[in-house]
Formats: sequence, C-alpha cells, structure tokens
Amino acid sequence: MHKRIRKRKIKKYFRLGIIAILIFVLAWFFVGRERHKFVRSDNIEQIMIIDDGLKSIIKDVDAKTVRDVLKNTDIELKEKDRIFPSKDAHVFADDVITITRNKILTVKVDNEEKKFDTYGEKIGEILARNDVKLDNNDIVVPVASTIVKNDLTTEVTRVEFKEETVTKKIPFKKIVEEDSDMSFLKSELKQKGESGEKKIVYKVAYHNGEEVDRNIDKEEITKEPVDEITVKGTKVKLGKKHKGACSWYSHTGTLSAANPWLPKGSYVKVTNKANGKSVIVQINDRGPFVAGRIIDLDKVAFQKIASLGAGVIDVKMEEIIP
Repeated sequence: MHKRIRKRKIKKYFRLGIIAILIFVLAWFFVGRERHKFVRSDNIEQIMIIDDGLKSIIKDVDAKTVRDVLKNTDIELKEKDRIFPSKDAHVFADDVITITRNKILTVKVDNEEKKFDTYGEKIGEILARNDVKLDNNDIVVPVASTIVKNDLTTEVTRVEFKEETVTKKIPFKKIVEEDSDMSFLKSELKQKGESGEKKIVYKVAYHNGEEVDRNIDKEEITKEPVDEITVKGTKVKLGKKHKGACSWYSHTGTLSAANPWLPKGSYVKVTNKANGKSVIVQINDRGPFVAGRIIDLDKVAFQKIASLGAGVIDVKMEEIIP
C-alpha cells in the first residue's frame, strides 16, 4: 500500500518537473528572442560599425551575416584588415562590428628601409616585436610612444658616444730682450725655443657612424713649452749728417728708402725737423733724382714721422755706423 502511494508521488513530481523544464525552455526562448531579436528574416533595425575607431550607426540593414552588412554598406576590407565578428557570423540587432585596418610602418634604420604591418600599436612596440633593438641614446622620429594611425615612416638614428685622445703641440713664446751695449744691427739667440705638448680627451658624438659633435672633456699638459729668447741690440752710432727734403713712394712696404749716393744695405736715421719724430731705414733703392731731395722714404716709413698728405718734408738724415 505504501509502495503504491510512493510510486504515485514520484510519477507526479516527475511530470511536474518535466512541465517546469518545458516552461523554462519556452520562457528562455521567447525572452532571448525578444532581447536579441535574432534575425531569421533579412532585416535588422540597427547595427553599429566601428571602422578603425570611427563609429557609425547603420539602420534597417538587409543582412543575415557580417559579410552581407559589408556588402550592403560598401565597406571594403583589404587582405590584412581584421574584423570581429568574422564575416560568416550571424548578425543581431544592436550588434557591434569592429574593423581594425592594417597599416604599414616604414622604418629607416641601419642603412636599410624595412616595412612592418601594424594595427594601431606604438612605434616602440612594433620595433620590439620585429627585433629592431633600440639603445637608450638612439633617436626615434616620430618618438617611440607614437601610435601608428596611418601609414607612417619613422627614422631611427643610432647615437654613439666615444672618447678620443689627441696630443697637440703647445707653441713656445718668442721673447726679445734689449741690450743697449749691442749694435741695433745685431741680435743673438740666448735660448732656443721648444714646443710643449698637451693631451686632450674629447667626448665625440656619432649619428649613424658620422661625427656630429665634439667637446673637450679634459686637458693635461704633458710637456711645458720652453720660451725662445733673443737678445737684440739697441745701440745706434751716428755718423755724417745731411739736411734736405724727403718725399715718399710705395715700394716694398718695409722700413726702407731710396738715396742717390749711399751704399745699398746701409742704414740711416731720418728725423722730421717739424715734429722731431724719427725713423731708422735701410737704403735699398736709388733716388730721388730731384734737386734738393736727399731721400725717398717707403710709404710705411714716411707714415712714422709725418702724414702722407704732407707730401714733402724737411728732414735731417744721419748715417749709422755699423
């Protein structure tokens, strides 16, 4: 008796369970249908397309698959462009179709031009993915953090710093000492000059192997220069005196002069009688052959005792005894 009652109850609960499952499945089907509006017909109310970040809403789409949507909206995909969902996926109302366009990044590096596919990544990420290694000093233009949105060309400049040591000569100074007991025509070398040396360490910058900048990092004198010392006489011994007119001309551009009778190579002291200025010159030419004129100074010498505009001046000429 009890066994029969138990069997009846089990059958009753089983039937109720089956009915509950059927109700749940039917409810899920109709609710899901209403929510997703699964389209078995050829019309969809609205779909969003995001084409490389650009959003657009397409309404009343006559399509069953993503491929149909592309065809009906004249959207073309290139070989390496990416799309989600796939072209063969069924479409639903309010679906979002995302298209990521393939771009080409042209990279000029190490005397080569390389091309890489990219889908909106940063330049640095693309270079790393393609084994283009960057040093901390390398220059990337545009910068490595730039996101490639269109076909782009970037240039990598390899930057290298080196130290270079150069030895340079230090010129010696030339010192002239005067000796009043020695004739002004004489001079003697008292000490021979010697160049010094210094070591210069440069920091040199190279861009793609070519030097672009050089700066001194440090200097060190390894050998001090030795001054050259010459002793020059200042003693002037005057001999016979002459008076007359003095003119000028352009000849050798040195402290020299022309005289009608004095030996070439001899020296004279010429004094402007108007201002007392004097100059010592060497006779290296003949002239002037004008009455009353005793000497014709080179332009450079004349300027030391008078202005060129003076033309002709009265002078005292004294022969110098060697």
